[in-house]
Amino acid sequence: MKKETTDTELGKIIITDEVLADLAGLTCTRCYGIVGMASQSFHEGVAELLGRESLRKGIRLKRKDDTVSFDLYVIVKAGVNIVEVAHNLIEQVKYVVETCSGLKVEEVQVHVQGVRES
Repeated sequence: MKKETTDTELGKIIITDEVLADLAGLTCTRCYGIVGMASQSFHEGVAELLGRESLRKGIRLKRKDDTVSFDLYVIVKAGVNIVEVAHNLIEQVKYVVETCSGLKVEEVQVHVQGVRES
């Protein structure tokens, strides 16, 4: 478990990878066109829709110094423009993570694992 530690005049602030994954996961579930998070791997060709308690299983993140990169595994709503939904998701995750954590988001990749009715 990696941690980002920031020293302030009042003490230390520690942000773990789990917190960053939770921020990204919650942001994903609130974006228009996203049905939910998916497992990072296909099992017999079927994308598994993850419950709210395991959102971070649909996220892979990499930290390097003061930057973070995300791979998001999602299931989108049938009938939406996937490119637009993915672009919106990238912008939202970048904004929320940078605003809440102070870390720079270097890259966000969206992996659409399936399409479902909501």
